[in-house]
Amino acid sequence: MNKSTKIWLNYLPGAAISILLLWGIYLQARQQLGKVDSSIWWHTGPAYLLWLAILLLPINAGLEAKKWQMLAGSAQPTTYGQALASYFAGIAFSIVTPNRLGEYPGRILYMKRKNTFRLISVSILGIFAQLITVFFFGMAGLIYYNIAFPGTLSLVLLLGSAVLIILLILIYTQFEKWLPLLQRFKWMHRLHIYRQLLMRTRNDERLKILGISMLRFLVFTAQYLILLRWMNVSMPLYEGFFIACLFFWAITVIPSIALAELGIRSQVSVFLFGKFSTNVIGIVAAGAGLWFINLIVPAVIGSILLLRLRLFR
Repeated sequence: MNKSTKIWLNYLPGAAISILLLWGIYLQARQQLGKVDSSIWWHTGPAYLLWLAILLLPINAGLEAKKWQMLAGSAQPTTYGQALASYFAGIAFSIVTPNRLGEYPGRILYMKRKNTFRLISVSILGIFAQLITVFFFGMAGLIYYNIAFPGTLSLVLLLGSAVLIILLILIYTQFEKWLPLLQRFKWMHRLHIYRQLLMRTRNDERLKILGISMLRFLVFTAQYLILLRWMNVSMPLYEGFFIACLFFWAITVIPSIALAELGIRSQVSVFLFGKFSTNVIGIVAAGAGLWFINLIVPAVIGSILLLRLRLFR
């Protein structure tokens, strides 16, 4: 392979992926935001609320980047800047996959490929930390919902979530102890490296990772409540917090694809917040704003960063 061909092959993959993702993001933003009545944007609350929600984006992204740096750092040396850039790249990939499952593969693709298998292994901790966080706060929301609106279905969901979060915590804290049982199956032998890598992560580090996930969830929730207030959706703060927790839990457990995600978010948010406010348009618009700030903006940044993706290093 001559030098000229190698240069072209180095630049083309990243450029092609970046262009395709940017085009997909544009189509999604136009299609999904087009469902919101544009007149609502002229009847909002104080502008400082919107700016406050936007300013929480760097904090949100920064916390996730720090968590990813801790996780990836056990597999290979990782700077904070690399972790932040790969986080944005992961968001760009996530918007085209069901339930945004492409986020961690997208991060790994952006990182050095020679340690792909190691990065896959440590990303398991990040996924479980996120699930524990969502179910922890989701249970708080379900407890409130069962008290305020008692019903059989909500009680079953609460009990099921309680069982699941216990299992998630056991897996998260003791995963390497479960691996020997799995390795009895021949096709699971490769999990041995998972155990070696996960044992590098001490329990105090796992607690820090979980703590960062929970702090990020609180930032995300604050963002949502601020946007709801900006859209003149009035409700008590403590009720809004618990319903927001329940909302994020619901959109996690409901399967979706990116093209339908905003529609599902809108239906869930109207069902939950509609019990406290008749401002349906404002509820939908706040969800769209949250979706745009925390997914579309980072996805655009990630798509541009993917221009640096190289086939040869």
